[in-house]
Amino acid sequence: MSAPVAWTDGPTAMRVTLDLVAPALRGAAARLWRPSGLTERYPAYLAAMYAVIRASVPLMEAAARRCTESSGALERRLREYLEEHIAEERDHDEWLLADLAAVGVDPETVRRALPDVAVARMVGAQYYWIHHHHPVGLLGYVAVLEGNAPSPLLAEHLAAATGLPDAAFRTVRHHAVLDLDHSAAIDRLLDELPLTAWHTTAVNVSALSTVETLVDLYTRLGGSDDRPTA
Repeated sequence: MSAPVAWTDGPTAMRVTLDLVAPALRGAAARLWRPSGLTERYPAYLAAMYAVIRASVPLMEAAARRCTESSGALERRLREYLEEHIAEERDHDEWLLADLAAVGVDPETVRRALPDVAVARMVGAQYYWIHHHHPVGLLGYVAVLEGNAPSPLLAEHLAAATGLPDAAFRTVRHHAVLDLDHSAAIDRLLDELPLTAWHTTAVNVSALSTVETLVDLYTRLGGSDDRPTA
């Protein structure tokens, strides 16, 4: 995943690039959802996703604030998108805590827990690029997370495989629907924004970095020592 890539403008280049690394992400997800030990792994997955999703709104708020430092058309439109998306994503971390409570995990324990190091790397990279490069890079992160929405059938598969209560799968069900619209919206935004090659490279590098750390996270959760490569 560290090999140099020649970028072109617009969302097409990012989607083509992400298609090249998609098998690694799908492989890590398949191991995560394998039936053996899934009942124990699912709460760990929820806790890890809580650590990711509770950072979503603060990340977008930080990027929106950085956009106010410029009067450019790109920054104005990006800030508009972020402010709209903040409203859509707010409190989704609380959904995950409710799912965890449904499987008998104390939400306060999860709130206080040290997040997986892969989560810290994935989210922390975005803070660096927002504050020390350009906030447009955050779109690569958002595109990966929302472009890999759970299948509409995943919640039913998990419920059948684990025997856990239906209330434990609220977030998986909702994001199977919501993220499809959000993924299409970010593609439209990338097509609309006046991106230079410099901006596009920032988006693509951010996206690839997110895939790499997400593969690492899924692999760690899946309990495999064999890390898939792209």
